Amino acid sequence: MLNRRILRIKAFKVLYSSVLSGNTSLAQAEAQLDQACEATRDLYIYMLGIVSPLTKIANDRIAAAKAKFNPTEEERNPNMKFAENALAKLIDEDVDFQKVFSKKKFSWAQYDLLLKKIMNSVMTKDYYAEYMASEERSLKEDCKLFTRIFEEEFVDSEELEQILEEKSLYWNDDLAYALTWCCKTFKGFANGEGWSLLPLYQSEMLKGDGVESDKYFVRKLLQASFAGYEKYSAMVADSVTGWEKERLFSTDVVLIVMGLAETVTFPTIPVKVTINEYVELAKFFGTPKSRSFVNGLLDRLVQNLVNEGQVVKEGKGLL
Repeated sequence: MLNRRILRIKAFKVLYSSVLSGNTSLAQAEAQLDQACEATRDLYIYMLGIVSPLTKIANDRIAAAKAKFNPTEEERNPNMKFAENALAKLIDEDVDFQKVFSKKKFSWAQYDLLLKKIMNSVMTKDYYAEYMASEERSLKEDCKLFTRIFEEEFVDSEELEQILEEKSLYWNDDLAYALTWCCKTFKGFANGEGWSLLPLYQSEMLKGDGVESDKYFVRKLLQASFAGYEKYSAMVADSVTGWEKERLFSTDVVLIVMGLAETVTFPTIPVKVTINEYVELAKFFGTPKSRSFVNGLLDRLVQNLVNEGQVVKEGKGLL
């Protein structure tokens, strides 16, 4: 499930937190890393579980309209397509999913206001009107609808963001990634696949010889960054000019340290790949100046390590 980009982010957050606190041991950092990785899969499971609660909102509204003293013709004979969607039924009847969801003690029951707001938004959209107007009734059609809902209704919801932050400190910044995997799951359902708990690391989903362990990668990355922090941060400090020293206690330094640690520690990862990855993270977690700062300084320090023979790559074109 977790690719190396998000694993680098997990390791970065743990290392940055350790640097700020100043008293975190490697064992504690590794435990935090494990929790952070597992949390992303938990968020995927939690968001997948919103399908049935949203469907229930639709059914409750239909029942309330029918119970009016003098319902309209449309209220007496409503369009039941969404209320009877096959995806909600599939998830409700999936023993494995329900067992995992229950074991995690997850529930959407207390967030009725959010669910209603989401349904109100969905019902105003053209894609929903087209879905309801179509005579096709199929799991594939229902999966397409929920894919649109997951793509368009959740990422910018301040209410949802607040709920997720309250439920887990590790869910910050993970929503878009978790939603992507929910949509992949819907695609699998539409193609006749069943649900199973996703392997935590993407390398565990790949078959064949030569697949390197992502679990090993992120653990080794954190260990190398943790162990080499003083050395690499000193290299950064010695390499900057006076006007740049104000950046030495920023996220940029942690990113550069990790880039150096990765370059030295992993002989099969091309230098350009490593530099590009941390420049991308700098764009997201740093300031407007972070991209150029990290790119320029990391490139220069890596080249120094190459010249000193501290970087050894197993293959041509990796330096």
